[in-house]
Amino acid sequence: MKTASLDGVRTFLAVAEQRSFSAAAAKTGITTTAASKAIKMLEQRHGVVLFKRTTRSVALTEAGAALYAQLRSATSQIDDAFSALNVYRDKPIGTLRLTVPRNLGRLVLTTLVPQFRREYPEITLDISLDDGAIDLIAGGFDAGIRLGQAVAQDMVMVPLTAQLEWCVVGSADYFREYGHPDTPEDLITRQTIRYRFTGSGALHRWRFSRNAQDFEVETGGGLIANDTALIADFCRQSQGLAYLPEMEITADLAAGRLHKTLSEFIPPTSGLYLYFPARTQQQAKLRAFIDLARAGNWRIHANY
Repeated sequence: MKTASLDGVRTFLAVAEQRSFSAAAAKTGITTTAASKAIKMLEQRHGVVLFKRTTRSVALTEAGAALYAQLRSATSQIDDAFSALNVYRDKPIGTLRLTVPRNLGRLVLTTLVPQFRREYPEITLDISLDDGAIDLIAGGFDAGIRLGQAVAQDMVMVPLTAQLEWCVVGSADYFREYGHPDTPEDLITRQTIRYRFTGSGALHRWRFSRNAQDFEVETGGGLIANDTALIADFCRQSQGLAYLPEMEITADLAAGRLHKTLSEFIPPTSGLYLYFPARTQQQAKLRAFIDLARAGNWRIHANY
């Protein structure tokens, strides 16, 4: 049976309580380097990640939290507590917490999640819908789904979709009354429905390309929302033009409820990615989700 030294246990408990390697080192009278080395030795010995770490924060993984809950009240059962970690290493169980954009993420998850639940019924998926920028560690998430350009560079990324095609759309009634714009610059004087980013509060600037040069247009208009589904609703009601990812409005375009304009000026953007800190992929529950996402079989019934 694998055992751990009391020094390693004290270091683990200190880091778990302080949420900081430097503070834990000060509390236990060792250097920050020694504290980090002690935790790495524990993780290597037991084959499981105990802490999620970035340059910004430190937090327990689900396995680490389970260990801490036992050691906090029963330090006399140290060996049993570390042995219990094997279940997190060898079998995909537990709760997998994901942060996902409200509408684009929903389109992916409605095909990915049912297959994942069939294959891993013992994993609980805890999904939070949020369009803003999220710190996975601080928020207690195992992974997230976002557009590629919105993912921090220190994250591992797994592609979920191809590049996204965007479009400027309006209703038939809108175009009958106002006609189609000839150039992107014409949008400055048109009624448009704009998107406000949840995290920064900034308004989305519509992106176009001409002669291989990208540029943005800051449109006007009397409607602003932070939800693309609501923006699409307003657009169908002839409240103005909208700039939306095509995969969100495929049915509207097919049924003629919305029509494209300025398509020749609109470049594609990066697709959706599953992302996570490099070290957390060692968790069996997250590895299972990553493997399924990479396999791509779930895309058979998707519209992309």
